[in-house]
Amino acid sequence: MPKKKTDDSFWRAMDSLGRESELVIDRPKGSHHPRYPQITYPVDYGYLKNTASMDGNGIDAWRGSDSSVKIDVVVCTIDLQKKDSEVKIHIGCACDEKKQILEFHNRNESMKGLLIER
Repeated sequence: MPKKKTDDSFWRAMDSLGRESELVIDRPKGSHHPRYPQITYPVDYGYLKNTASMDGNGIDAWRGSDSSVKIDVVVCTIDLQKKDSEVKIHIGCACDEKKQILEFHNRNESMKGLLIER
């Protein structure tokens, strides 16, 4: 399917949001989830300050090891326990980190994620 004009405008808007928002890492790589200590974050995880998401907090973001600040992936998640959905962005994530993050979001039957690349 050919790339649509709306695809480009979505990613330009995402770039703008990334440039204009401070990234706060509140769960560094290797740290554990506050409510589920058996869950370990494979990559730095945080949020974009002064943004809003469905859960009332900032837009969630994964920050990879690549020096690039390009946002080239979003992951749409469904959480059946919380009965919610969210969008999580990837900033500077290498291919192996993207794979680890997708596995993180598909770790059990109650959490599912779909990766959408730029």
